[in-house]
Amino acid sequence: MFGTHDLLLFVVTALVLNATPGVDMLYTLTRTLQHGWRAGVIAALGIIAGCVVHTMAAALGLAALLAASAWAFTAVKWIGAAYLLWLAWGMLRAATGRGVATTEVSVPASEPLVRIFVQGFLTNVLNPKVALFFLALLPQFIAADAANKPLAFLFLGAVFIVNGAVFLFALVALAQSARRFGANLYVRRALNAIGGALFAALAVRLVQAER
Repeated sequence: MFGTHDLLLFVVTALVLNATPGVDMLYTLTRTLQHGWRAGVIAALGIIAGCVVHTMAAALGLAALLAASAWAFTAVKWIGAAYLLWLAWGMLRAATGRGVATTEVSVPASEPLVRIFVQGFLTNVLNPKVALFFLALLPQFIAADAANKPLAFLFLGAVFIVNGAVFLFALVALAQSARRFGANLYVRRALNAIGGALFAALAVRLVQAER
């Protein structure tokens, strides 16, 4: 279909990769536990929007620039790591009660939801490893004689995005069912502290990543 092959294997591979713990899963989980299912869905949509950008980049050949240029890869890597550290700092401040009001339980207005979407988008789109992943995985399922390879990239990217959306929305549902444990102030602070530490660790791991 659209110049691709072994589509079922690709779907299974995508599901396994989506279920692998990482920044996207952590961000969606923490936002759901902190602010409820709406924030979790918005976070997931931001991440999905980032995957759309990576799919378009792979189809247009822009992702190849990150693979070929050490300078470009390093620049995006450091920007992404700095952003993760900024998120970690905000969560650690919230853990001490300085970042947000201590009475906050849910997202009160549309502006925070917009911020959550943008944060989810940036955590994904500023990760050069995601771009290289798309560039490395998708061509394996595109026929060598495909008449329109960019279309094949877009099709496989769409399949991957749908898989990722289903997984993230399921994660939101599971996290929402356990959210009553996050209503306690001390539990919320602990979640922020753990999330901040994990984001900082992911930033360090991103800095150490090689092309």
